[in-house]
Amino acid sequence: MKTSLQVELRPLGNTLQVEPGTSLQDVLFDQGVEFPCGGRGRCKGCRVKVLSGHVPVTAEDQRALDPAELASGWRLACRINAQTDLRLELAQWEAAILTDHTAFPFTPQPGLGIAIDLGTTTLVGQLMELTTGQVLAVRTALNAQARHGADIMSRVDFGAHGEGRETLTRLIRGQLGRLVAGLLEATPGRAPDLRSVVVVGNTVMHHLFCGISVEPLAHTPFEPVNDGPQLFAADALGWELPGKPTVRFLPCLGGFVGSDILAGILATRLHESDALVALMDLGTNGEIVLGNRDRLLCASTAAGPAFEGARISMGMRAATGAISEVALRQGRLLSHVIGGAEPRGICGSGLVDAVAGALEMGLIQPGGRLASGPSLEVAPPVCLTQSDIRELQLAKGAIAAGLRILAHRWGATLEDISQLHLAGAFGNYINRLSARRIGLLEISPEKVEPAGNTALRGAKLALFGLHDHDGGYAALRRKVSHVPLSEDARFQEIYVEKMRFPS
Repeated sequence: MKTSLQVELRPLGNTLQVEPGTSLQDVLFDQGVEFPCGGRGRCKGCRVKVLSGHVPVTAEDQRALDPAELASGWRLACRINAQTDLRLELAQWEAAILTDHTAFPFTPQPGLGIAIDLGTTTLVGQLMELTTGQVLAVRTALNAQARHGADIMSRVDFGAHGEGRETLTRLIRGQLGRLVAGLLEATPGRAPDLRSVVVVGNTVMHHLFCGISVEPLAHTPFEPVNDGPQLFAADALGWELPGKPTVRFLPCLGGFVGSDILAGILATRLHESDALVALMDLGTNGEIVLGNRDRLLCASTAAGPAFEGARISMGMRAATGAISEVALRQGRLLSHVIGGAEPRGICGSGLVDAVAGALEMGLIQPGGRLASGPSLEVAPPVCLTQSDIRELQLAKGAIAAGLRILAHRWGATLEDISQLHLAGAFGNYINRLSARRIGLLEISPEKVEPAGNTALRGAKLALFGLHDHDGGYAALRRKVSHVPLSEDARFQEIYVEKMRFPS
């Protein structure tokens, strides 16, 4: 028996050497293959086509794939254990991860600092020269934990059982340690000048990085036991760095509203506004903040997976081959594909555009039913199914209902909001007119302002201590009230109402 097998990946041209019996889930994630259900064989998001070699059909393959797909060689990568040399067809995911180069006032500090936005799907770090405020280096990556589940609740489910939490903590600490080391390579000889690392992320990422149990987040009332700031010595995380810098994970705001939203408040200065303003971050989770300098309300909704392509039959992240924009021209849907490649899927912004266009054409009814048959062709071979439309309705309904309830709690109407900051990669690229057409954003498009990566910008502000004015985090957190939407008696009624598309 061979002691080493070759796994050739098309069209990448990469060839991996693996031991017989190696689970492909363990090696393909780094090559761009995602495992949306955490490798449980419950979806077909990780499918690959076997061009040569022997891969038997599993029970999970038969449940997820139709007979034609199986006959063509498609298999679930998460179910494959290499037993022969293999040639596989897969598509490379070249995701554009949002960084930040926004200028801001600062007080010069000695040394270097690193700001990290730790997202459920992606992570990005920037090395800062604290004397000049210059960004010296940027590193981005897919979150290695994603092989155990693409969305927040899949990650919580894995982390709440057995040794899952320890596995996820070890994974992310190791990955961020390598990211920090990679950033420091941009300034040879200056590693001892690193003074501080600031990390922000949602509540689940906060808990998993800090080694805190996620079990309380797995059931109602979904409130963390410990959501405060966490301070570590770098060596306690297994990071071998000269100078012994401190590592701070900023505090969360309550429930699933994490320090990435705290950082977003700092970056957009919501807490200093005289007018009523809002911040919305639509990632794998949806977070909303509404308020002004007097008080702030925040809430989270389980809306993000559809906006990032998850749970959509041909959904994918914004990467090469993804339909990212759809325009209605002379009664036809015209698509833009990232990278100029053949379309192979659709990302969140393209999904919103396609549905908005289809509503205008009468191909989708206000209730969400497809009027043109079992599927809606966007650009061959990419189609939307009835189930895809329902997923978008669930996502946009939760966001619209959440903002409506926060406004009601405030004693205001949506018309009273003077500006809505739309944060994150999805918010940066979404067409505001399309978002209004489907009922996702119910305020005037001219009030909606793409805000970029506010989490990373806020983390950079924290490096300079700009959060310390007016009492620092404690004072700001006292100003913020977390609203558990599931406990609001009106949420379900408003949610069902907002699932409908505007006529």
